[in-house]
Amino acid sequence: MSETRLSFKEMCAKFEVTPRTLRYYEYIELLAPEKEGRARFYGPREVARMTLILRGRRFGFSLEELRQWLLIYEQQGTRPQLEAWIGLADRQLAELTRQRDELEVTIDDLRALRETAVKELKG
Repeated sequence: MSETRLSFKEMCAKFEVTPRTLRYYEYIELLAPEKEGRARFYGPREVARMTLILRGRRFGFSLEELRQWLLIYEQQGTRPQLEAWIGLADRQLAELTRQRDELEVTIDDLRALRETAVKELKG
């Protein structure tokens, strides 16, 4: 693999994504590879963006939220982007915490029902 530019196939392999995913990210303007004829090449900027996109997806952000966040950097620079990131992160942390709390209640309920079933079988 080239250090400065990755082919379409190399980009898919590096990030373990399907060609369809990579084309879709380009279609919705998350990525803008260089084009030479029908070939696409991804430079350091696109590799960095893809890293951020996949990390953001792991944290539960929508593709549109990520697109808007990346656009802030292009239009306004680093500081406004970081400020926006803090807001997004705070909101997502609250949502993930809420989901975790709900999951803990569900797990406790399931354990209690299981124990009831075990006692019924023994009793």
